[in-house]
Amino acid sequence: MKKEVYWEKALQKTKISINSKSLFPLRTTNITSNIYKGNDFVIRELDITKFKRNNLIGPKNNPFKPWDKILEIDSIGNDHQLILNKYPVQLGHILLITNEWKEQNGWIDIKDWQAIKKVNKDTTGLWFFNSGPLAGASQPHRHIQLLRRNKSELSCPREKWILDFSNLNYTNEKFCKNIIIKKFSKSLNEENIHEIYKELTYKLGLGNCRIDKKPKYPYNLIFTNNWMVLIKRKTDNIHGISINALGFAGYILVTKSSDLTYLKKYGPEKLLEKLL
Repeated sequence: MKKEVYWEKALQKTKISINSKSLFPLRTTNITSNIYKGNDFVIRELDITKFKRNNLIGPKNNPFKPWDKILEIDSIGNDHQLILNKYPVQLGHILLITNEWKEQNGWIDIKDWQAIKKVNKDTTGLWFFNSGPLAGASQPHRHIQLLRRNKSELSCPREKWILDFSNLNYTNEKFCKNIIIKKFSKSLNEENIHEIYKELTYKLGLGNCRIDKKPKYPYNLIFTNNWMVLIKRKTDNIHGISINALGFAGYILVTKSSDLTYLKKYGPEKLLEKLL
């Protein structure tokens, strides 16, 4: 059995950070049953009353350089740091960031994948990455996110859909053209994960990392011990609903200003199609 040292540290730091008012868990209400009858999406409404309006003019400060030391979990090699997400969607929401500036909308490189493997060997779950603002990224500094899962639970509500993807048919073909999925023959740590990533980004039309300085399109990346999904994106927001990688994993976050009538009438899958 894994010791899950990083997970235990994340829980310890979560308690300390909440007590010191350095961590602000997102307050949400599950409204799925009011909107959707399936079990492959979880729809939650975000309470935004505690969010302060940002009146700063000019460039935003980089929250990861330097990162808030009270959120620090552990160093991962010489180039990466594991910290808590300041606005977690669940308990122990982890960020893997680069120590030095690296663009979020650049290619994930071999050093990033080595750091991911080191963390994943100890603490695993649902990993996700938003390549830029149009893919739902809130910060331009390189950060890859992890929601820890244990062996007995699904990684996400859409896991069955992901595993069955090749057997599904869509009349508009949007999913087939803009989503690519790879099931691993081994576990993530045993795969040549960097090569798989490069292969999938090329097949999806994002470009060639050996030639192109940056990916040609914004995209989401979701992966676990067993599979990887890449989604080519067009926009991050439609009908007042912002969607990042977690939306394609089955987690939809709405607010009071979201068009819930549309969501209830057409369903979350149709919403995702319109973002591609």
